Amino acid sequence: MSASLIALVPAAGVGARALTSDHGGVPKQYQPLAGLPMLRHTVLALLADPRIREVRVAVSAGDAWVETALAGLPRTVWRPCGGPTRARTVAQALADSGAADDEWVLVHDAARPGLPADVLARLIDACLDDPVGGLLALPVRDTVKAGAGRVARTVDRQELWLAQTPQMFPAGLLRGALRDAEDRGIDVTDEASAVEAAGHAPLLVPGVMRNFKVTWPEDFALMEKWL
Repeated sequence: MSASLIALVPAAGVGARALTSDHGGVPKQYQPLAGLPMLRHTVLALLADPRIREVRVAVSAGDAWVETALAGLPRTVWRPCGGPTRARTVAQALADSGAADDEWVLVHDAARPGLPADVLARLIDACLDDPVGGLLALPVRDTVKAGAGRVARTVDRQELWLAQTPQMFPAGLLRGALRDAEDRGIDVTDEASAVEAAGHAPLLVPGVMRNFKVTWPEDFALMEKWL
């Protein structure tokens, strides 16, 4: 397996759940956090590891904010190859990258700007010698209930994990898994689920709480405390 690593950041969505009525039409990933656009924090977190030779940000056609948000960053390119879904955006960004099958690809959410450098290094170190790759994740700590309006059952949490990103896989494996999932009509919400559907078992690498995804309006203030 090649030691070459690239990072893909799907940033073609709007993130409507995180926006309040006064967002001014600016998508979530470009909202300010600690004085900088959130997307810039996210890319800087990936650039903290020198083993990542390039960060490639996939945006929608006609994106009016990315050039300003990422101006001056080294080893960073942005491409208007976003699709209608996350899976399609990642697949198109992967194709646009021209990555060889044996190159490693890390996919990271645009809305996870709190990724610490040591945790990113932990993921890379764990995956480089693995034939499948893996993802950052947190063990579930709380009691988990299932039901609709009323509790139907309590779910055993002993083997439950909350998936985070980055998720790191060989480019050829990920490319094939995403294509296969689309052909089979499987709705994948992250890269690991596509890899799982292809019959592989990704590594679970311990993440950290501060690497949470900014999803709701109140998350901005919480993330600013970390940054």
